[in-house]
Amino acid sequence: MKRCTKCVTPETHETIMFDEMGVCSVCKQLEYKQTKINWDQRKKEFSELIKSFKGERTYDCVVPFSGGKDSSFILHSVVTEFKLKPLVVCFNHGFFRRNNRRNARLLIEKLGVDYLEYRPNHQLIKALMKESLVRKGDFCWHCHVGICTVPVHIAINFNVPLIVWGEPPSEYTSYYSYDEVFENNERRFNMFAHLGITAQDMIGMLGDKFSNKDFELLFYPSRSEIRKIGLKSAYLGHYIPWNVRSQVQILQKEYNWKLDKIEGIPPEYGYEKNECALQGCRDYLKFIKRGYARTSHLASIDIRNGRMGHEEAMELVKKYEGRRPQSLRILLETLKITEEEFMKIALEHMISPYKHDSSKTEEGEDIADIKEWEVI
Repeated sequence: MKRCTKCVTPETHETIMFDEMGVCSVCKQLEYKQTKINWDQRKKEFSELIKSFKGERTYDCVVPFSGGKDSSFILHSVVTEFKLKPLVVCFNHGFFRRNNRRNARLLIEKLGVDYLEYRPNHQLIKALMKESLVRKGDFCWHCHVGICTVPVHIAINFNVPLIVWGEPPSEYTSYYSYDEVFENNERRFNMFAHLGITAQDMIGMLGDKFSNKDFELLFYPSRSEIRKIGLKSAYLGHYIPWNVRSQVQILQKEYNWKLDKIEGIPPEYGYEKNECALQGCRDYLKFIKRGYARTSHLASIDIRNGRMGHEEAMELVKKYEGRRPQSLRILLETLKITEEEFMKIALEHMISPYKHDSSKTEEGEDIADIKEWEVI
């Protein structure tokens, strides 16, 4: 399987392209980010953008929030640097880890912001997870959709015409490049958020178990509703250089934001995706389908930022990726399927040219607190 000659991103990564030297399109985008962008000017553009929203309504903006590193830094920035009054909106996917809830609570309380959390019917969550796993090889449809639609619904209902998101997709994929202004709108949502399955599609797939009313906040709001309040979305990472390592250091210093152990990821990346108890399962499933997982992603980020070499990155990939996570038990119990059924479904979604060999799978390490994980 071909990998980028600069980072370690493989050809099975979505949207990836390689130049004549074998360098991937994401690396090229990051070169543009690091050498071609006037970040002082872009920051001024953001300051100009938010002027018309400040102080006009009860809230200046909506900040979608999971308590993870990215949304936590966004919230920190809009409050402390840009002096906005946000309404913080959390889509609860049903599997938050205990330390994530601690981090989120400390941040929200110290910043003194208003917070709303929405969690769908858990029976609906489980049905959606199983259906999307079978049809798309991805059990996170409800999360992909909910984190996009719920903040928009809340913005409309509270008449808040600005939503501030995090890093633009050009940071990690090639749907867009860094020279484009990207908005989180219905077109983007339909392009790659809902896996090609609309909420209306999903209602039909689940039969008569659930109705439109159960899915109300999982439908993308109508264009007329969006136009009525003049809703604008802005990606903070388009206006300031996104640097996860330094951002996490700020969170640790200012809010005692704690790292965690995540399955299949080297311990030095304890800030990455530490909000979900099923993250190890997501990465395991990705490895079965595409032959790589999150360690490749994280090591590639470090290579692009001059913090790691290609050889060291590949050693981490070999050591940590593809192991069977201990959290798989939680997923199987949730979906009421066997491991054999899980593997059969996963293998049906393999991306060529990768071919998974289950006989080479090793057991992942125990996570010390796995028995205490609170699946909320």
